[in-house]
Amino acid sequence: MGSPNRDPLNRVSGDRDATRPRETAKREIQSDATTTGDRGEAGRRAGLAFLLLPTLLLAVDLGVLWMAVPQLSADLGPTSTELLWINDSYGFAMACLLVLGGNIGDRFGRRRLLMIGLAVFTAASVLAACAWSPAVLIAARVLLGTSSAAIIPSTPALISGMFRDTRRRARAIALWVTTLSTGIALGPVLSGVLLAHFWWGSVFLVGVPVLVVALIGVPATVPELADPDVTPLDRLSVPLLLMTLLPLVYAIKHFGEHGLDAPLLVAVAAAVVFGALFVRRQRSIDNPLLDLDLFRDRAFVAAPLLLFTGLAAMNGVEYLMPQYLQLVGGVASLEAGLLMVLPAVGLALGSQLTPLLARRAGPARVIAAGAAVAIAGFALIATAPGVATVTAGTTVMMLGLAPITVLGTNIAVSAAAPEKAGQASAIGQTSYELGLAFGIAATGSLVSAVYRDHVRTYAPEGVPSDVVAEVAGNLGGGAAVPALADVARAGFTSGLQAAAIVSGCLAVLLAVFALVLLERSRTEQREAEPVG
Repeated sequence: MGSPNRDPLNRVSGDRDATRPRETAKREIQSDATTTGDRGEAGRRAGLAFLLLPTLLLAVDLGVLWMAVPQLSADLGPTSTELLWINDSYGFAMACLLVLGGNIGDRFGRRRLLMIGLAVFTAASVLAACAWSPAVLIAARVLLGTSSAAIIPSTPALISGMFRDTRRRARAIALWVTTLSTGIALGPVLSGVLLAHFWWGSVFLVGVPVLVVALIGVPATVPELADPDVTPLDRLSVPLLLMTLLPLVYAIKHFGEHGLDAPLLVAVAAAVVFGALFVRRQRSIDNPLLDLDLFRDRAFVAAPLLLFTGLAAMNGVEYLMPQYLQLVGGVASLEAGLLMVLPAVGLALGSQLTPLLARRAGPARVIAAGAAVAIAGFALIATAPGVATVTAGTTVMMLGLAPITVLGTNIAVSAAAPEKAGQASAIGQTSYELGLAFGIAATGSLVSAVYRDHVRTYAPEGVPSDVVAEVAGNLGGGAAVPALADVARAGFTSGLQAAAIVSGCLAVLLAVFALVLLERSRTEQREAEPVG
């Protein structure tokens, strides 16, 4: 019989603390004891609070730019290509550098890397607010994404080091996810309020005071954690990793704009070739940039797959909801931002319930049950679209997919030894970001195709063909042509329904992956426990 003290949240990853070298574990614990460990639970809670501040800011920053695009476009006059880079450069830089950021944090100190990231993010926010040309704003957005790649993997890795107990760590990560959802909800609302009274650059300055507080509080309350056996970075591994991720992220974003074409296939082929070279390099050197031994753990392999699938299902419909509310429902931008708070509340509620449910039923069953709840939300959107039903369906969907955002991150971090927590967190967060990007790209491409076909098919007679073509190529173009307004709204609604169906299929895959990969890992762990 297994040990009665073994926690269900930890079964999926095995007891890594028992298998890693005791000497390394001792050094890690000593590092923890030099700061918050001496202050006990109160010190850890204070450290967690200061770590949640930059998390909240980064989440808010994701949503503020969307509302500011009309004003900054009128002021800076960017071309369509420049506007695309203003929107995409942040996520592009972050997704490509997350794994590198996690590795650097493991080697040279996660708190140190976090502090550098916070300082650069502060300076880049000021630069973005004061940008005098599209090129300067793009450069500032790249700096924001680069510094985010230092902040994001460091935060959950530091939380994991501060909370050794599995249950406390799960609750802390659940609070971290809740903070993310709260920030995402606050972003459009804060942006709407600021833009009503100030210039577009104010949306970038809203977080500067928060960053200053974090820069002061983190060193005083958060322990420094790093791999005590520091080895130099392999110079060849870094460019190979970047040449793998750059074309991969480009391919995902390109798919959303242009669909399947030759440049996309070339980008995917380049990612595969450089990815193979990167893996071969990691296997042949003593100081790999990415420890491939992490992937020997079934639960660790499951975590990024589950995060990618779950976030792709979630983000597509979430991304379309504010557009539907404004373009089809006729809801004002500020009111749409307030309605977006409801799905965020669903995500926050699900995040807080997840640790309790997982302790009772196990992560696999909780993720699968949550996916079933999400499918109900997608079904509501697909069968009965309307402002109320789309808002309710999206809220139910976010509630159901909350477990994967909590447990996926927790599984990835828990499956790794403490000195590799930064790498594990970065891999999980990279999957998270790629899932977000793929969800937007896939559903955006699908909605555009359905909308375009609907407008061309059902356009009233007498409307010039060039006008029909112009409206069909612009999701918001129907408002400018009264004769096509109803057709355009119906076309967007049909596209949203199709996106909900596809997202529901992804939720089914999420449930299957969880039950197959995590339940099997849990069974293997039980069989490995000593009898008696």
